[in-house]
Amino acid sequence: MLKKILIGLLVIVLVGGGVAWFNRQAIILYVVGNTGKREVGPNIPVPWKDGPAQATTPLAERKPNIIFILADDLGINDISTFGGGVAGGRVPTPNIDRLAARGAVFTQAYAGSATCAPSRAMIMTGRYPTRTGFEFTPTPDGMGGMISMLNNTDETGLPPVIYNKEQAEKAPTYTRQGLPGSEVTIAEVLRSAGYHTAHIGKWHTGAGPEFGPNAQGFDEALVMTSGLHLKENDPNVVNAKVPFDPIDAFLWARMQYATSYNEGPWFEPGGYLADYWTDEAINVIQKNKNQPFFLNLAHWTVHTPLQATKADYDAVGDIQPERLRVYASMVRALDRSVGRILDTLEAEGLADNTMIVFTSDNGGAGYIGLPEVNQPYRGWKMTLFEGGIHVPMFVSWPGHIPAKSTVTAPVAHIDLMPTFAAAAGASVPAGVEIDGVSLLPFAAGTATPDQTPHDAIFWQSAYYKAVRQGDWKLQVTDKPARTWLFNLATDPTERTNVAEQNPDKVAALKKLLADHQATARPPLYPHTTEGAIAVDKTAADKATPEDEYVFWPN
Repeated sequence: MLKKILIGLLVIVLVGGGVAWFNRQAIILYVVGNTGKREVGPNIPVPWKDGPAQATTPLAERKPNIIFILADDLGINDISTFGGGVAGGRVPTPNIDRLAARGAVFTQAYAGSATCAPSRAMIMTGRYPTRTGFEFTPTPDGMGGMISMLNNTDETGLPPVIYNKEQAEKAPTYTRQGLPGSEVTIAEVLRSAGYHTAHIGKWHTGAGPEFGPNAQGFDEALVMTSGLHLKENDPNVVNAKVPFDPIDAFLWARMQYATSYNEGPWFEPGGYLADYWTDEAINVIQKNKNQPFFLNLAHWTVHTPLQATKADYDAVGDIQPERLRVYASMVRALDRSVGRILDTLEAEGLADNTMIVFTSDNGGAGYIGLPEVNQPYRGWKMTLFEGGIHVPMFVSWPGHIPAKSTVTAPVAHIDLMPTFAAAAGASVPAGVEIDGVSLLPFAAGTATPDQTPHDAIFWQSAYYKAVRQGDWKLQVTDKPARTWLFNLATDPTERTNVAEQNPDKVAALKKLLADHQATARPPLYPHTTEGAIAVDKTAADKATPEDEYVFWPN
């Protein structure tokens, strides 16, 4: 292995700047693909713990089970509940729609961040990064440097990726970039309240004895340890590579098909990830049907690399381009997962005593080159425009939340931790400032007409920040120096910047941001990479000098 790496590096040195772009990219990916990989064993049965054979309390008197289903990079227009659906509605989401119809649809729900890991930390703790310091998404060692080398500004039309090698050398390793063990998670709160707690899927807030899910309150955890949905050469897979995206190139070169139970050895999952996670989620439900349980089902779908089963690929039909067909197939698999969970709860007689929450960690990514995923909103993952942070959120709890209800008040991922605690009759941790609030009064329709969840909601990634207060939303950034102000009541898709016409409102919202930052703790580790993201174009389209863009620090 070392010999191969040295040969690859030698070729780069010898060929230097005269090599054609595609050859340089191939050389870099060859080196990346031959470093950092782990041994992965064959699939093994997951030894989930057996719950009680008999219930000690009648179901109607038990605390509710809580199932949290988190999609990854799911665009709000991918869900047919909102009138959209992939490929112009050709691939609806009937099971997700079925879940939404069972309870409350939050029409103005927001992700904690425009990238995944900070959102996950806010979901777990109910706290902003200003309190936890968990501000940036951990990236695999070497990823930032590789992306900066793979970035081709002639093709993108955007400024080059900025990579701070000195900061990267100071940062903790990938697995140590985690949510501190001193933070109290919802899993810890619920376990203390008598719940069996299980995590399945993506974690991405650190690993090991301080940061992993077992250290953060989960009795059991089946964790995605690398990022292929199926082996690239599996006979049942259809792959769609995205040639214009350096993140995609890195993932294909570096990722493996692997999982781990309770921090044990890596082994191959037992099928396509969305289906495998669902199989194991059903096992957890069935083993714990006689006691309250909290199941955190964190899908990797629909995050790149784009991979689908041949069965789903055939089922969605002839959709073009090819990457959209594979993406649509992935959405179909996610929807099937939700349906299987609902069916299992009904079959086990648990449906009426189970709260289910569904959302996405952030908006759809522009780097997959599919312009419809966040419609009608502007922006993508890694921007604080609505497309990056306005996400689907549904809460179902029969008998407590009316079916087919709607909540229009702005809410955020920080609200989920106190909501789960309230449903369980548990107290949030004493002496800990929780930024979120319980959404139960709003979902149940018992909130007073003048009651709102938040005076303001905040987002940040280093120098790029946003705040929403009422209908007004302000975005500010240093690269390039820009201020955007939108009135979401009259301009929900952020088409008209009214900052110049409303200097007093800009000043008031900037003061809110300053006050929010006044007592903030510093980030746990520095951002090392800054990439330019076009607001109104996907990565498949070359930006022009007239196009607006932002840098996303991570």
